[in-house]
Amino acid sequence: MNNSTPANNRPIRALEFVLVLGLGLMSGPVHATERNSEPLTTTTSDQSEVLSAKQLAIPLIASFMAVSDMPNLNSALHSGLDAGLTVSEVKEVLVQLYAYAGFPRSLNALSELMKVLEVRKQRGIQDALGREPSRAIPTGAMLISVGKANQTKISGAPVQGPLFDFAPVINQYLQAHLFGDIFERDNLDWQSRELATVGALAATQGAEPQLRSHMAASMRVGLTAEQLRQLIKILAERGDTIAAQPADAALKQALAAAPTR
Repeated sequence: MNNSTPANNRPIRALEFVLVLGLGLMSGPVHATERNSEPLTTTTSDQSEVLSAKQLAIPLIASFMAVSDMPNLNSALHSGLDAGLTVSEVKEVLVQLYAYAGFPRSLNALSELMKVLEVRKQRGIQDALGREPSRAIPTGAMLISVGKANQTKISGAPVQGPLFDFAPVINQYLQAHLFGDIFERDNLDWQSRELATVGALAATQGAEPQLRSHMAASMRVGLTAEQLRQLIKILAERGDTIAAQPADAALKQALAAAPTR
């Protein structure tokens, strides 16, 4: 995927951007229910806008991870691996989401993945390991520079405002770690990272502003409105109906706010 997407020159409001990130948000209540294990599929008239089975698996994994729904996370991990996600890709999703769901949920989800892989190994299933990042992550001033560039592409504009004048260190952390250390890891593309983030935020109570912002960011990195509707549909059918409702509202709001071409 080409991670370079056009960005306009309008500075994004500081408060809006903080809501985009939602670091360490508290999750809502767990809704643990049994889900079916049918293959992940969707249909649409334009095959170029169909999310793959691998892509459809990502928001399900993320949504169950965000609310610590371990039984359904277990099933979603099996489905994702069956759909072709590599071990590296699944690990990367669960590691990235610590920034939105917190370290405890990320660590617990990684532990659940280890259990799933052991069960699959005992069944004789050889899951593809995938690859590690292909390039070294920059450090120091170069890391800040790369992170700032990634932040601008994903946010749609340079990030600045009174909040970052008040606490500039928070933007340094965002640029160096989230948009630098994490988003420079190319073993998971930006579309997959946004699918994961949207899935997690949709399941998180009180994260509607962040969810709306990430719907817009998803389109900036190349996902279409039709593909995001498929994400909402899979959450409603295979995930949590409660998570699908704010996701649907967030997409409608993001589309309404999108600039006309």
